[in-house]
Amino acid sequence: MKTNDKQNTTSKPVRRAWATRKRLALWALAVIALAVTAGVGARQYLQKDAQAGYRTALVEVGNLEKSVTAVGSLKAKEYVDVGTQVSGRVEKIHVAIGDRVDKGDLIAEIDPTVYQSTVRKDRANLENLKAQLGQQSAELALAKQQLDRNTRMLESKAVSQDTVDQAQAAAKVAEAKVTATKAQIRASEATLSGDIANLGYTKIYSPMAGTVVSQTTLEGQTVNASQSAPVIVQVAQLDTMTVWAQVAEADIIKIAEDMPAYFTTLGMPDKRWRGKVSQVQPTPTIKNDVVLYNVLIDVDNNEGLLLPTMTVQVFFSLGEAKNVPLVPVSALQLDKQAGPDMYRVSVLTDDGPVVRSVKIGLANRTSAQVVAGLQPGEQVIVPEQQAPKANAARSGRANMGPRL
Repeated sequence: MKTNDKQNTTSKPVRRAWATRKRLALWALAVIALAVTAGVGARQYLQKDAQAGYRTALVEVGNLEKSVTAVGSLKAKEYVDVGTQVSGRVEKIHVAIGDRVDKGDLIAEIDPTVYQSTVRKDRANLENLKAQLGQQSAELALAKQQLDRNTRMLESKAVSQDTVDQAQAAAKVAEAKVTATKAQIRASEATLSGDIANLGYTKIYSPMAGTVVSQTTLEGQTVNASQSAPVIVQVAQLDTMTVWAQVAEADIIKIAEDMPAYFTTLGMPDKRWRGKVSQVQPTPTIKNDVVLYNVLIDVDNNEGLLLPTMTVQVFFSLGEAKNVPLVPVSALQLDKQAGPDMYRVSVLTDDGPVVRSVKIGLANRTSAQVVAGLQPGEQVIVPEQQAPKANAARSGRANMGPRL
């Protein structure tokens, strides 16, 4: 019994010492864990605080297009102003705006009364001249017979030389009258032909197949063709339209024939019509001291959705890149010493901003293609708080200007 009491007395201090060391170890682990947590939190706080002073943009993969933008209007590639060559009252118009016509279809009629009367008068004058010619031809034949008779009688001294001379003069006069009348007949025939043509012009026919797109004269209206041909209607072939785009002088040197282009309309801003430049006109137009040049683009209109005088916004494609890393232009600084197409950009990392050299490819006014130096997902610092919208780069339409 004494031995057991001694053992119990000895083990109690050992157990207390072991418990004390265990509690100290747990407290030490707790302190270490708290310190680690505090350090991580402080680091994240400091990083967030450091990043709070920067505006950044994400390097993303998207499509990029470089283009020249212009405003223009639509016209039919082939059209004709159908007018009248004679004056008078418009008696009847057989078409309306929007009607389709074929070549040779009757468009309008001018009152033919005056022209019919003129033709009848011309024919009467021509008949009179032909009658006179018949009489004069008979007189000429008689004068020639008398001349022949007197010439034979002169040989037998039956008539004098004076009689023969008079007969000869009479024959020449008769012949001259016949010649003059024949000339008058030819002139009268020409006048009759012209008046018949004018009578035919009172019926106005379409010179081409197409659609009536405008009408400037009404039934009952009097037109005067003495100075210029009045326009009755305009017929246009709408299967092919032409865009007349006005390009500023600063951009016209970038435009060339056969260059691809597309345009949008006010009514369908999401639909693109594509074509190629068919002509760059060298003669400029000046509006408010701005020099503009007309650039023509032919486009197929089989759907019939395009109409004359529609306002369009035109984009001349200078270059295109698809599925490439894009960086905002505002984040780039030109580095001439590094070589062509080399720029400096500040990249935001966990350790703060890092200046990096990058190579740029195609660029427009807002975005640039990254050839080397940046990877998608990295963040670049945009100075002057000009952080762009990322979806502008993704859409590939960063340089297309405002929609009409």
